Amino acid sequence: MGLLSKIFGKKNVEERKGEPDMVYVANEDSRMNWAIEKANLTLWYFEESLENPKNSQVYFSVKVKIMDGDVGEHIWLTDPHFDDEGHLYGTVGNEPVDVNSVKLDQKIGIDRNLISDWMIVEGGRLVGGYTIRAIRDGIPEQDRAEFDKSIGLYIDEGVDHFKANLETPEGAILSLEKAYNYKDIQAAMDCKDFYEEAKSLLSNMQMDFDKETINETAEVLKLSFLKNIEEHGFPDFSTIQNAFPKREKIDETHWIITEVCWFPDGGKSVQELNVYKSAKGWVVLGPVAKEE
Repeated sequence: MGLLSKIFGKKNVEERKGEPDMVYVANEDSRMNWAIEKANLTLWYFEESLENPKNSQVYFSVKVKIMDGDVGEHIWLTDPHFDDEGHLYGTVGNEPVDVNSVKLDQKIGIDRNLISDWMIVEGGRLVGGYTIRAIRDGIPEQDRAEFDKSIGLYIDEGVDHFKANLETPEGAILSLEKAYNYKDIQAAMDCKDFYEEAKSLLSNMQMDFDKETINETAEVLKLSFLKNIEEHGFPDFSTIQNAFPKREKIDETHWIITEVCWFPDGGKSVQELNVYKSAKGWVVLGPVAKEE
């Protein structure tokens, strides 16, 4: 049985002896929308890996939205490849349930803008597969082990591959960590906005403040940032793998991003970071203050 059949079966159902059928439904909620957005923001990694696969990358698949009149269904394609213009081709990898315009094992070409997910099996670990993770997150916790067993893959928080730039909140965090790795203080400063960090700090303290107070606080934060690096050196993220399982929107310019860092020894840390969309792009304000 193929991997996609293991995940979804013929009609998204897995049979268990002596137990009711487990039906996995991909709800169109904020979790699934974020999964699709995340897949598209990291698609570049899938494409580069498909072009030059590592020895540890043993399986590639991509999910697309197939339309049949007014009915749409997200279908996985096996053996995917892109032509020189970036158009996607592949083989329908799971039995369609809602659409009749394609069938299992049919070879098709489709607009890349209809991609909703991608997955790589890399060293036994699921990389990408964001909609699979969203489905898993919606399963009762007591059933998740059975879901994992049915797929036969190691499913953790993931290893994400956002581009390290200021175009996304996650990219801003990666840009700051990259600056640390290169010991580039100016690049690190470019990923920060001490004025907005000061405003956020003063607001959380529920203090009355004016522009002068913000400027003074921003200067203190900046000097503290520089002094900490001078005394303790740059943090080293060069051997760490990152995942960003959650975004929390505060307002249009302010988000809280959850970052998971995987260490070479198998350990991990989880932190929540404030990010802000400034005139130059997304910047990192600092960790979310924890209540005592």
